[in-house]
Amino acid sequence: MLTNAKEMLNKAKKEKYAVAQFNINNLEWTKYILEECQLQNSPVIIGASEGAIKYMGGYNVVYALVSSLVRDLKITIPVALHLDHGSSYESCKYAIEAGFTSVMIDASKYDLNINIEITTKVVNLANINNVTVEAEVGHIGGSEDGVADILAYAKVSDAVQLASDTKIDFIAPALGSVHGMYKGEPKLDFSKMREISNLTNIPLVLHGGSGIPDDMISTAIASGICKINFNTELQTSWHQSMLNFVINNQNEYDPRKVIGSGQQALKAVVAEKINLLGSKDKA
Repeated sequence: MLTNAKEMLNKAKKEKYAVAQFNINNLEWTKYILEECQLQNSPVIIGASEGAIKYMGGYNVVYALVSSLVRDLKITIPVALHLDHGSSYESCKYAIEAGFTSVMIDASKYDLNINIEITTKVVNLANINNVTVEAEVGHIGGSEDGVADILAYAKVSDAVQLASDTKIDFIAPALGSVHGMYKGEPKLDFSKMREISNLTNIPLVLHGGSGIPDDMISTAIASGICKINFNTELQTSWHQSMLNFVINNQNEYDPRKVIGSGQQALKAVVAEKINLLGSKDKA
């Protein structure tokens, strides 16, 4: 049975560890992530972006896939199904209606007042359906440059107002992380992170967890981060493993063997991140 993310993240906040969000792209990724998290006895947030949802067939397909795997694999750890970077109220509504238990509304491209307006509308709908809501303030960089723009870092006052006015469950303040591969070392603003955590008193989210050094991850958790998103490291490990398999098995055409060749590499990344975040045996 799927759950929302509130209890697992509040527990992480209290006990000073973080829960991983692993983004999915297909059935195999979902299965392997669930299996490894069950083995590690770790709660998990299964993230699905709008692009991945479209690729996989739609919101209802993704919900049916994740919820069915939870049942058939006899998964007993807490599992939340989360819309990652929902770009509009409508996309969050589709996810909630399909059965997603958590959504992110990313209205950070708008000015603060509009961000608050859109986010509040999502929160009102989510509350009726026992769904948790994440929102973003500032602008988290993209993979096009691998460098965060310091001008896009979240303002502490904006983060506090967004949290206070909307009553979101957790917040992703842009504080130096980027999506995709980093160029050079990330420049995370831990001082602002701690200040936002203390003033909002809700779990903080760190996007772009792939490629952030382990010591910075540990400092971020100590500074209030309770949820960290991973996707790129899963993709690169999966890709390298499958690439090696295809090069060495050029006559193999069974898609189950080709796709499945990335299983151990992906599970190794999942296990590594669970141990790094301290969520092992926290289910």
